[in-house]
Amino acid sequence: MSPRIAVVGSGPAGLSFARVLHRHGHPVTVLERDPARDARPAGGTLDLHEGLGQLALEKAGLLAEFQALARPEGQAMRILDTDGTVLRDWPPRPGDRANPEIDRGQLRDLLLGPLEVQWGRAVTEVVPEGRGGVLVRSADGRQETFDLVIGADGAWSRVRPAVSSAAPRYTGVTLVETSLDDVDARNPDLARLVGDGSVAVYGVNRALVAQRNSGGHVKVYAQFREPLDRHTDRGRHTDRDRHEGLGPAADAEANADAEANAETVRTGLLALFEGWAAPVLELLRRGTGFVRRPLHVLPASHTWDHVSGVTLMGDAAHLMPPLGAGANLAMLEGTELAESVAAASGPGELDEAVRAFEEQMWERAGRWADITMAGLERLVSPDPSEALALFDEVQPS
Repeated sequence: MSPRIAVVGSGPAGLSFARVLHRHGHPVTVLERDPARDARPAGGTLDLHEGLGQLALEKAGLLAEFQALARPEGQAMRILDTDGTVLRDWPPRPGDRANPEIDRGQLRDLLLGPLEVQWGRAVTEVVPEGRGGVLVRSADGRQETFDLVIGADGAWSRVRPAVSSAAPRYTGVTLVETSLDDVDARNPDLARLVGDGSVAVYGVNRALVAQRNSGGHVKVYAQFREPLDRHTDRGRHTDRDRHEGLGPAADAEANADAEANAETVRTGLLALFEGWAAPVLELLRRGTGFVRRPLHVLPASHTWDHVSGVTLMGDAAHLMPPLGAGANLAMLEGTELAESVAAASGPGELDEAVRAFEEQMWERAGRWADITMAGLERLVSPDPSEALALFDEVQPS
């Protein structure tokens, strides 16, 4: 009989794992707390690296479909001084497909394909029971037992406590995200400023980055250092949960509340970036909706004593700053683990395959965690020249 396998989380890691297992004809249960695939915005754009995310898609048999959706032109990068002077401008080289961009929503739909996801299954606890398997408890009261449970449920994983007591820590940097829609028609001046890829401006302990997505959508990210307790009501300006199902009056109240809070956030950001070039500040003035995201990480050396029947991957295993490595690693890990699981015969081989996967993951992820944490320190730095020097090191000459 095939082992009973569950993956918790339908992000890039979980779906990559499930898609490759499906390709090998192995059943897998995908548990996702979101009530539906479109229950919330999928997020911005990702650059998938040739030896990481693209390799994962090749293992999943999806590379050609990815290439049809990807935007190689999205690799373009422009850096401005705070007065608007262009300091660096890197257009993508002809035929360069090293790190093409794809929207997270497009990637999610590509990976989902024929997979069946149990939406609305919020896992609350995972309990290893030795030879009896692994018990998974859900918020709706359901309990199921599996032979292998993979935690791919992100930074605040509910699977992680089954193997590790580690908890994410705040980096000292907070990111506030806003968006521009139909930018080419509505804001052609900002469309030209952003170009086909990204534009970034670095100041003292703060940065502003705008990144083009598909369909004329632009994500804008303000990054700065602040104490974690600076804002105790995080995200309230975008959270409609307390109004859900209460009728038109409640909807109107929610809209008014969101608009008022958005203006408060906008005013605060404009004050924080006061004195920067007017075209750069327009990215904040014209943004719609704001989401505050304090950046957390797990220790770069995060490992655990192997627990039979449970493992982690992606952010659940190695949460790191969002500098382009996390999702790529997560996808490759998902496909590698799936291939190992598919090749295992019997419980003993399955457990050894998982143990070997963990060892390989820890070594590779530890290196990337050190790289990305050092990168964050340079990108949001008291010395803005550190950010420029970092890009000079990683961008093609």
